[in-house]
Amino acid sequence: MATQGKVITCKAAVAWEPNKPLSVEDVDVAPPQAGEVRIKILYSALCHTDAYTWSGKDPEGLFPCILGHEAAGIVESVGEGVTSVQPGDHVIPCYQAECGDCKFCKSGKTNLCGKVRSATGVGVMLSDRKSRFSVNGKPIYHFMGTSTFSQYTVVHDVSVAKIDPNAPLDKVCLLGCGVPTGLGAVWNTAKVEAGSIVAVFGLGTVGLAVAEGAKAAGASRIIGIDIDRNKFERAKNFGVTEFINPKEHEKPIQQVIADLTDGGVDYSFECIGNVSVMRAALECCHKGWGTSVIVGVAASGQEISTRPFQLVTGRVWKGTAFGGFKSRSQVPWLVDKYMKKEIKVDEYITQSLNLPEINKAFDLLHEGGCLRCVLALHV
Repeated sequence: MATQGKVITCKAAVAWEPNKPLSVEDVDVAPPQAGEVRIKILYSALCHTDAYTWSGKDPEGLFPCILGHEAAGIVESVGEGVTSVQPGDHVIPCYQAECGDCKFCKSGKTNLCGKVRSATGVGVMLSDRKSRFSVNGKPIYHFMGTSTFSQYTVVHDVSVAKIDPNAPLDKVCLLGCGVPTGLGAVWNTAKVEAGSIVAVFGLGTVGLAVAEGAKAAGASRIIGIDIDRNKFERAKNFGVTEFINPKEHEKPIQQVIADLTDGGVDYSFECIGNVSVMRAALECCHKGWGTSVIVGVAASGQEISTRPFQLVTGRVWKGTAFGGFKSRSQVPWLVDKYMKKEIKVDEYITQSLNLPEINKAFDLLHEGGCLRCVLALHV
């Protein structure tokens, strides 16, 4: 391509400071260095994690930055030594890297990867500890190693999943975060068995993906818990069999659920990021074997609590990141499952907008009716 080795000037949504509207403007994107890939981002969805950092509550949040981490695009060029992808490949950038060589990757016990985290956590690239984005010469930080609210982005090669070129990028961009997180919490982290009773706290995109995963695993009852009754009708389509609104009960929600399930559920999933709900999710689990998985990300400085007796008597408290999926090797598998109509993706997309409308998209994200809003970056 004519752009290889050159700076590309393109449109990106820049977060100059917390809680201020994003500014869509011209950004210079430097060529990829060794071990890096420059991607033409075609579609990017919005996730609550983007809003969380934009709000200023994220301790790792750095400004100015380019947010976005749930996207799909086409490789424009690659840096020295990159062999896993080449220009023209269809890809999903993954905030959860997979190098295959670090202590984490070799352990066989986790999907976490340590290779580039020291750089992505502070908004730069590993090779030179610098950013590839700038506006009028001023560096703009990267976000989560992805920064997909830009028409072009540069990511580490260990954070790029090569996918089926026939997959629709405006749909499979969702497989970069929310949907795999929910499915994997069920399939990889909890390993829900057929016949299980499951409780899902929070019926947003991730909670609905948990419900879908639980249904696929053969759960006998899937109880959805949310303070918005309007979410129940849609949740039925994803596998939720019963709905509880905590506001409609005087008893603590964990007691309500225990009473409905002969002592508690087999598995629960907290998909909100609220530490008091995390406690309720654990305590609604059945004595002796109930497992609760924390999926939602709580605000900085928050702590979880329960009585130790809850754990002494056999309950298990776990957490999950990206649903336990190894990004580069398993995101392509999820894309294939979507192409075979074995998992839902389209059904999570409630709005489609263009990059200049990104601030409207964030407004929609905070309204109960929105699951995923997908932005087209090149229109």
